[in-house]
Amino acid sequence: MARKKKKHVLAGTLVKHRKGFGFVSCEGWDQDIFIASDSMKGAMDGDEVEVDLLPEYLWQKSPEAIVTKVLRRKTAEVVGTFKRSKKFGFVVPENGKYREDVFVKKKDFSGARSGDKVVVQITRYPDKHNSAEGRVTEIISRAGQPGGDIKALARSYGMRETFPSRAAAEAKAVQKQGIRDADIKARRDLREKTIFTIDGADSKDFDDAVSIERLENGNYLLGVHIADVAHYVKEDAPLDKEALKRGTSVYLIDQVIPMLPKALSNGICSLNPHEDRLALSIDMEVTPDGTIVNHEIYESVIKSKERLVYDDVSDLLEKNDQKMANRYAHIKEDLFLMNDLAVTLRKNRYARGSLDFDLDEADIMLDEKGIPSSIGIVQRRSANKLIEEFMLLANETVAEHFYWMEIPFVYRVHEKPALDKMEQLKVFLRSLGITIRGNAESIHPKAVSAVLEQVRGQTTENVVNSVILRSMQKAFYSTACEGHFGLALKYYCHFTSPIRRYPDLMIHRIIKAWLHDGSTGKIAKHFRKRATEAAEQSSAMERQAVNAEREVEKLKKAEYMSYHVGEAFAGIISGVTSFGIYVQLENTIEGLVRIHDLRDDYYDYVEEKYALIGRRTGKTYKLGDEAAIVVDYVDLERREINFLIAGRQRG
Repeated sequence: MARKKKKHVLAGTLVKHRKGFGFVSCEGWDQDIFIASDSMKGAMDGDEVEVDLLPEYLWQKSPEAIVTKVLRRKTAEVVGTFKRSKKFGFVVPENGKYREDVFVKKKDFSGARSGDKVVVQITRYPDKHNSAEGRVTEIISRAGQPGGDIKALARSYGMRETFPSRAAAEAKAVQKQGIRDADIKARRDLREKTIFTIDGADSKDFDDAVSIERLENGNYLLGVHIADVAHYVKEDAPLDKEALKRGTSVYLIDQVIPMLPKALSNGICSLNPHEDRLALSIDMEVTPDGTIVNHEIYESVIKSKERLVYDDVSDLLEKNDQKMANRYAHIKEDLFLMNDLAVTLRKNRYARGSLDFDLDEADIMLDEKGIPSSIGIVQRRSANKLIEEFMLLANETVAEHFYWMEIPFVYRVHEKPALDKMEQLKVFLRSLGITIRGNAESIHPKAVSAVLEQVRGQTTENVVNSVILRSMQKAFYSTACEGHFGLALKYYCHFTSPIRRYPDLMIHRIIKAWLHDGSTGKIAKHFRKRATEAAEQSSAMERQAVNAEREVEKLKKAEYMSYHVGEAFAGIISGVTSFGIYVQLENTIEGLVRIHDLRDDYYDYVEEKYALIGRRTGKTYKLGDEAAIVVDYVDLERREINFLIAGRQRG
């Protein structure tokens, strides 16, 4: 909360950049206020600070200030790598925003050795002249221990794999209790129905299962059956409080920070094959042209007939693989029927303007020592797309159903792009000879979708996809149904993953209350505040999870390229700035060619053309151009990869 003492004195929250400078957001100011690295007065990322505005003639572009006082500290501990000398030690922070090392006296080492990943509790905060001091309170992993770097990075975001004792005990008790006869009798029994799961080969928690029938009238009856986590995780119980605190499961390559303990996520809640499981089901009657004409939501008990894997099902659907056809002969007809429906749903989705960002996603493989052995591209095949379409349809149907009920709910909202972002996007696309239809103020998803289709299969596809995606607003959770721009939908929510997302769990609670009670007034009174809290907390924790996942990926990509220094690769220019060009390789790894390493000419940055242009030669480095590079060096601490243009190596 900002407070004014004088006209030029404000208060707000500091967000620091890894390079040392930062910005303070203050209530009543449209722009964030810039703070130079030597004007911090010991303030750390997230601190509430008082700042003194500099006179306007000293500003560069935006308001600038100096920190005069730290009002409230946010950081109590720092995670990082312990470095030891004879008489003292220090911790190099894992999180780049905590730029300064933390000094540790010898008596506070707590058994830490050089290279260990540790947690250090701050005992004295930094000031203008002195570093922060602290004592080691936890050793996350010993030097060189496989996976220790990822564990430390996750811990630096406040994420813990282990659960508080009360929540863990509750999970064990629930698992031990199992499914009772009384639970089954109160539900629709679907155990004889052909229902199965389709997931990745390494998946261990199965949220969703599917079923399909062809009705006499020619319509499809599509069933989506979701794990009934709300039956086991009771409102306000220790498990529920911890799940809300976490908000989401976080996937860090080969490690998972789960929202729920494994006893639930991999056990009693997971729709494991050939086991009785409680579910929340939605049956949707869909016409051959993909229109829903009827639906029903109810509690069920199911027994999955198979645990299918995406690649196996895709081999069957795409190649009619004989081995898979024989193995899954008893459900082969269902799979092809599902694929027919999924193809129709996907066509309809594209026709209405739904955006399909076909961005390459890195598939990072680690060896037994946690070292990246290969980096490829994740394949989105027929089976992946099939399940995606069915989950989208279920989410939309549930959202619309409860919108008209006029009771508190948690919607997934994706607002239309901001005007300035659309103007910038238009300029960028014009530099590639592409025109986007419509007014920037009221852009329609169809116009954006048409551009994505236009570049599909071209060398610029990934760059254009990335730039358009960065032009979009961030999706979030809200109790207001304000539509989903990216999916071109008026109604949308997350219903299908309650094992790993708290909004889905909250939605299940609301649905079950409606199924059991039906009194909308009573439901509204009970869930109004809780739904708001779930939406706000889940949005915040989702942002944190995305940041952690991105940092872990950057860490492992940098480590991988550190073994390829001096090697040549082909890539595409994915970014152009005043300080250099970014080049993305086929495996999604991106590195920077610094402008001072382009030594054949003096290059000017021409912003409206997204290009660097040589003054003497006229040589141009433009977004989307192909580029041959050599890996120059890698800064593992900063997770930065540096390239040189091939043939321009240092001599």
